[in-house]
Amino acid sequence: MDEMNLAMLILRVGIGLTFAAHGYGKLFQGGRISGTAGWFDSMGMKPGKLHAWLAALTEMGAGLLLALGFLTPLAAAGMVGVMVVAGWTVHRHNGFMIVREGWEYTFVLAVVAVVVATMGPLEWSVDHGLGIAEDWDGYIGLAIAGGGGVLAALTQLLVFYRPPKTDDNG
Repeated sequence: MDEMNLAMLILRVGIGLTFAAHGYGKLFQGGRISGTAGWFDSMGMKPGKLHAWLAALTEMGAGLLLALGFLTPLAAAGMVGVMVVAGWTVHRHNGFMIVREGWEYTFVLAVVAVVVATMGPLEWSVDHGLGIAEDWDGYIGLAIAGGGGVLAALTQLLVFYRPPKTDDNG
């Protein structure tokens, strides 16, 4: 069982810290929140500043929670929600492969998050230390992460996403 715990710890920490780094970048690197807000506005996620803050904080929070194995299905749901919105608003027009700016990367992160929530964080996690890991894994983790994350994303897209008009004349 130690091999499974080690493998899950490596997966949670690797994916979680990668996701948190995306949020960190939105807050502290490049164009920061104002640059991210402008980009979000330009793609139709209005108001851009609100969504820049929500994306940055969700990415940092969900990533760190997943790395710790703390409230794992909720962290995974946050990851799924952000990745579904990103896949739809930014990447869907470019096909699947990331080399063409497609939605491959967002899909893989969302799938990994759902798998972690379904399997549970295992023994080397805060959830296990609190005695809640087994209460939230399996189909419950799947429903929270997959269903909850997709539902949150769809709600956000329906309420806020207004894609810019394209000029069909070239």
